[in-house]
Amino acid sequence: MAKKPEYRQELIDPSGKLPPRDTDLEEVVLGACMLEKDAYMNVCDILVPDSFYDPVNQKIFQAITTLGFNQRPIDMMTVTEQLRHDGTLEEVGGAIHITELTARVYSAANVEYHARIIAQKYLARRLISFTADIGTKAFDESNDVNDLLQEAEGQLFDISQTQLKREVTQIDPVINLALEQIQTAANNESGLSGLQTGYTDLDRMTSGWQNSDLIIIAARPAMGKTAFVLSMAKNMAVDFNTPIAIFTLEMANVQLVKRLISNVADLEGEKIKSGQLSPEEWDRLNSRLRNVYSAPLYLDETPGLSITELRTKARRKEKKKGVRLIMIDYLQLMNATGMKLGSREQEVSTISRSLKALAKELNIPIIALSQLNRSTETRDDKRPVLSDLRESGAIEQDADIVCFIHRPEYYTKSSEDAEGHDIRGLAQLIVAKHRSGAVGDVKLRFVSKYAKFENWDEGYNVMQETLSEAPMKLGSKMNADDNNSAAPSPFGFGLQPGTMPDIMPGPGDQGIPF
Repeated sequence: MAKKPEYRQELIDPSGKLPPRDTDLEEVVLGACMLEKDAYMNVCDILVPDSFYDPVNQKIFQAITTLGFNQRPIDMMTVTEQLRHDGTLEEVGGAIHITELTARVYSAANVEYHARIIAQKYLARRLISFTADIGTKAFDESNDVNDLLQEAEGQLFDISQTQLKREVTQIDPVINLALEQIQTAANNESGLSGLQTGYTDLDRMTSGWQNSDLIIIAARPAMGKTAFVLSMAKNMAVDFNTPIAIFTLEMANVQLVKRLISNVADLEGEKIKSGQLSPEEWDRLNSRLRNVYSAPLYLDETPGLSITELRTKARRKEKKKGVRLIMIDYLQLMNATGMKLGSREQEVSTISRSLKALAKELNIPIIALSQLNRSTETRDDKRPVLSDLRESGAIEQDADIVCFIHRPEYYTKSSEDAEGHDIRGLAQLIVAKHRSGAVGDVKLRFVSKYAKFENWDEGYNVMQETLSEAPMKLGSKMNADDNNSAAPSPFGFGLQPGTMPDIMPGPGDQGIPF
């Protein structure tokens, strides 16, 4: 009989400690798999051959896995024959050792529990090996620290993905949970089951942003992606007290807050930058920012944010700050450093899958902005479609909701469309994909002067009331007071300062770049 090989020693800790393992438990699991026909099915999604510490046990489980894959019976005789076919029978101790494994087990009732213990020890060994390898490389001064950091980040992310499978859930408790959510929505004054955005038509279509959903908001440059999420963040954090975390990869925190101030206080971006505000504007700024000071809005400006960093920070903010929604500006600026990926498309696919997994893990909605490719610019119809999503088709596959921002005025350079409809300030939020609801267009009003989005009907009512009640005077320097000049109206006239914002800018208005 061949001698049983010794346990491998390459993972021994520098202190002399043996890594986590339980070879007796490994043998019990192997014996159970050969004793009862259903035992392997209970552990096949928990264990792989490398999960076993003893190389002998690895080879035996590999033979069992081969039999299971080929849908052949698994017992003492078939495993022995498979090992003989693989040429490893003598290496594992021969047929006698296989017989000894089955003799040690009386029942396979606890095989799944035992398998999970083995899997946990395997993860612990991987972490030990990972830290030892990175530590050795860190001592070598010839290695670039930044490259080493990226490598460590990728390896750690790979290890973190080795999660134990969730157990199958019988439908009854899920039904009860669904009924609870329906009852909660019924008791809610808004009638929404998700997070309220402040945009009436959008909330009606989606019933609010739902937990565990990945929402993609995409547009071409200059369409207002950042302006839209800032407007929505203001609505949710200030008006509805919803804790929100914004990861801005494109802009610094101060730049983002300045745009938020312009949005909240209805002040032009250039005036915010220069500080040239009239006394009335200073008063408006101070009064409207009072509520923003205490708003549960958290900003992170980490450049080149990786998916691993995002996961860590998101978990921390959800636990410590109670964050209910995460916004990312924008997806293509993220990276998956440290991972061996063949192309940028594969990297973006990994990022989108990871964002969806994170949304499910934290049970909160995640909104990620995305760029569109240039194909829209070459078409007569400028309305975006799903195939316009840049760099990866996986984005539209992983997302629960895909929205596009489209401003017809930007392309037509006119105040009217082909049918003669007034499109000044019109912004269409096109819901192109909705995994659990309807698709369609949501009409919003874009105020370029303040880089903000409003409900279309609300903006329309404000305009009508102002036109009917406020006195008008010609917009010239002769009609400007000492502190502020008359603001130009969309109709070529000016109003008294502070009476009516420019809610429908002309086609030539530049607004704040974004």
